[in-house]
Amino acid sequence: MTSATQATTPALLVLEDGRAFRGRAYGAVGETFGEAVFATGMTGYQETLTDPSYHRQVVVMTAPHVGNTGVNDEDPESARIWVAGYVVRDPARVPSNWRSVRSLDQELTAQGVVGISGVDTRALTRHLRERGAMRAGIFSGPALADEPTLLARVRAAPRMTGADLAPEVATAEPYLVPALGRKRFTVAAVDLGIKGMTPHRMAERGIDVHVLPATATLDEVYAVSPDGVFFSNGPGDPAAAAHPVELMRGVLDRRTPLFGICFGNQILGRALGFGTFKLKYGHRGINQPVKDLATGRVEVTAHNHGFAVDAPLDRDSDTPHGRTRVSHVCLNDNVVEGLRLLDRPAFSVQYHPEAAAGPHDAAYLFDRFVSLMEGERA
Repeated sequence: MTSATQATTPALLVLEDGRAFRGRAYGAVGETFGEAVFATGMTGYQETLTDPSYHRQVVVMTAPHVGNTGVNDEDPESARIWVAGYVVRDPARVPSNWRSVRSLDQELTAQGVVGISGVDTRALTRHLRERGAMRAGIFSGPALADEPTLLARVRAAPRMTGADLAPEVATAEPYLVPALGRKRFTVAAVDLGIKGMTPHRMAERGIDVHVLPATATLDEVYAVSPDGVFFSNGPGDPAAAAHPVELMRGVLDRRTPLFGICFGNQILGRALGFGTFKLKYGHRGINQPVKDLATGRVEVTAHNHGFAVDAPLDRDSDTPHGRTRVSHVCLNDNVVEGLRLLDRPAFSVQYHPEAAAGPHDAAYLFDRFVSLMEGERA
């Protein structure tokens, strides 16, 4: 189907609470289901689409104009688009960028991603903020079924709560991202939905990164003789991720330097005995303010999470693995954005320090990980 045909093909977005938005097909024509969430970045849509953390989510872009810079082959964070569906207001008619090799709608069509355009994404975002993230379906084609029938199908779709999704997006086989320049350390990175820029940021610091499947055992982690262990971002409910939690406890028992981001932060929280909970509408975008409680410094950071750690902000906590302190908080809602162990070399943050689409305020966290490994080696 050509772009011109898609632009006139009717499409319908149906939310599980019964609200519906009409528009036009964008990308593949068909149907899809997922959790409707909104992302606030004005740029970086290619990195968003290919972030495995968005698996089974219908992403609403709050920026009104999407697709202006087209698609290139250098910026993807993984080998495919992971979003379940895509919602935009005004798609670019013609991409304009010297790096562009094809248009965004061509890429969505080629990968079978069902989207919808012409939607009032401001109204949709306000609705999701008020009612919370919820299941949704996008339906397109010349003959759409009646809304009650489509609504029933949306309500029959699986929820995000209780979903163990990391094994669905993680690598099936281990692979190595070699250090750039002189090798200084070896890190075992547990892939829970890792973005391509993350091992690259470590490689830039002289680290050989062994990326391991989400199902890796403790023996497999230590088979690479790691100086440090890393737990990545990823999709799903951390309460359903029993294996990564037990794996992290094993790493903590061995007192190996440990760093977790995003889903890895939630896994650390659960490994320490804290609970996790689902946020009303989550944090997604590249403009989220986070305060480092140790320094008072405020960082503008990239986020993609719908769950958070339930840990006290006003005091240190005694855990089976030593005293733990909340290190960072979100200034929008006081959600826990980082944890630091006081008696062992381990820390985590809820956001993305690799931030391929920017900003780069948090890049120093990779240097902090290096410092932990230097300290243990000394």
